[in-house]
Amino acid sequence: MLVRTYSSLWMMAGFVFLIYMGHLYIWAMVVVIQIFMAKELFNLLRKANEDRQLPGFRMLNWHFFFTAMLFTYGRFLSRQLVNTVTSDKLLYKLVNGLIKYQMFICYFLYIAGFVWFIVTLKKKAYKYQFSQYAWTHMILLMVFAQSSFTVANIYDGIFWFLLPASLIAINDVAAYFFGFFFGRTPLIKLSPKKTWEGFIGASVTTMLSAFVLANFMGHFQWLTCPRKDLSTGWLHCDPGPMFTPESYNLPGWMPQWFPWREVAIMPVQWHALALGLFASIIAPFGGFFASGFKRAFKFKDFGDSIPGHGGFTDRMDCQMVMAVFAYIYYQSFVMIQDLSVETILEQVIGFDVFIRQFQFTCMINTILFNADTKESHCRGAA
Repeated sequence: MLVRTYSSLWMMAGFVFLIYMGHLYIWAMVVVIQIFMAKELFNLLRKANEDRQLPGFRMLNWHFFFTAMLFTYGRFLSRQLVNTVTSDKLLYKLVNGLIKYQMFICYFLYIAGFVWFIVTLKKKAYKYQFSQYAWTHMILLMVFAQSSFTVANIYDGIFWFLLPASLIAINDVAAYFFGFFFGRTPLIKLSPKKTWEGFIGASVTTMLSAFVLANFMGHFQWLTCPRKDLSTGWLHCDPGPMFTPESYNLPGWMPQWFPWREVAIMPVQWHALALGLFASIIAPFGGFFASGFKRAFKFKDFGDSIPGHGGFTDRMDCQMVMAVFAYIYYQSFVMIQDLSVETILEQVIGFDVFIRQFQFTCMINTILFNADTKESHCRGAA
């Protein structure tokens, strides 16, 4: 317990430091976590089949890993670089070239790994090798397809990364304490120590924390401002309506001794309740899934990278589920449509084409049915 507490304190201190350093450093942290998660999962398979290890397969695993990383982050990184190097024409052309050929490069690297795998196939080991090939792709899907949404959340504003991650941590801690002191009724067979009392207590705590934390974090531009490039300087932006407090009159049945007659609430606090609800009800099932997986393969933890906590995968199971939801929720209900010059031009061109099509149809109809009013009718339509 003491080791676990020390590890938690060190992780919290490091996390706060990276939040202070900014978007690029948090992104680097996510990449490091992904590398450790992949390492733990790759090692897990090798430990289960030590007597049948194949020479060079570890290198092939990492070849596919870094190819997936280049595919996942390449285009996003290039877009951020474009905004960073606009003043340098040579670098700007280079980055645009990377954007243009990034998918081809990734495809070529993947095909190279595919050929490498086929060449290394050995008689009497086909089934095992193909199972490893499939396992490698499942690892990459789990590590990148979910946790990579975290990077998009970071650059939309650290708020959209920090709040969901904090809610998962709060829910985990609250579930432990409520379960320890009040737990009586088992929640799910996959995790015998989980109780309904802990689940309900953690849910209430997480919802309240979401509402309060959203208000606290919403006052810091460093957390709320999106970043469009790879710079690390301080940010200044218009907080926008999402982080602008609105006054709400309290109902008349409030007691006279209550000191306030109205409260100021940021609109983002209502959205935070939705995040808190998901973190309380759905995200824990990521942990239950991991528990079931570990029971199926009969091991306690995914690794031992974090003293007292197991591996990074053990800590990130719920976080990955939460990161995907936070991204989808932000894109669906929070994000304001960004009308870039390109988007506006596309809409103008599309509208112009529609007008021309309408005029042409009008002319044809007039010729066929009413030649005398052709000119006035079609001019009016234009």
